[in-house]
Amino acid sequence: MKEEGSKATPSVGVILGSASDLPKVRAVFETLDLFGASYETAVISAHRTPHMLAEYAESASRRGIKVIIGAAGLAAALPGALAALVDIPVIGLPLSGGPVNGVDALLSVADMPPGVPVAALGVDSAKNAALLALRILGLSDERIRLQLEKTREQAAKDVEAKAKVLREQGLPVWEP
Repeated sequence: MKEEGSKATPSVGVILGSASDLPKVRAVFETLDLFGASYETAVISAHRTPHMLAEYAESASRRGIKVIIGAAGLAAALPGALAALVDIPVIGLPLSGGPVNGVDALLSVADMPPGVPVAALGVDSAKNAALLALRILGLSDERIRLQLEKTREQAAKDVEAKAKVLREQGLPVWEP
């Protein structure tokens, strides 16, 4: 949660492989802020700054980080490299770009060797990355768990309202 002057210990680490990835991950920050989850961000390249990666990973758990979102494109080594160094959940957020528009990043994140688990999300699925991190936090944070429950219930109501619009337009709509 971004609060100037706040000393809240971050629960989520959001690591970007490049500062240019910021527009693609903005929904991570917006979603975490919406739930009041504390987080920190860093730009760390698995290939160009491996010493920073090792330092971040070594200190994350000790500093209170409970889950890490690693966002990267192209070879997307960042989430796997983080997962190799920590014992907390790592969510891999593959980002679009390059000649195959993120498919390489998706495959890199999804195809981890045994013993190095990374939760792989869809390309540019920033909001889902944040929601998965929140679900992990919700295992031990009742406030977040209840807020997630309300969000899920509201999403169901939104779908039901859309079905009502179809019915009002005279379309035959299945009724449960």
